[in-house]
Amino acid sequence: MLRNCVKDTRESLLMSKAELARKADVSPLTITRIERGHPCRMETMRKIILALGFRLSDKSKIFPE
Repeated sequence: MLRNCVKDTRESLLMSKAELARKADVSPLTITRIERGHPCRMETMRKIILALGFRLSDKSKIFPE
């Protein structure tokens, strides 16, 4: 499992899982899985990064290598 900052970033923005899921056009279950460290597709990462208000060049802030 991979460590990422999706949950911390989402909570710092006072955003619910449902809101992030809606903005990223993914299911809330997908957000839960990613926050727990499960892998996801590159397209899903892209949607989440943009939904959190970041640029794609800021990928490493949300999904560190």
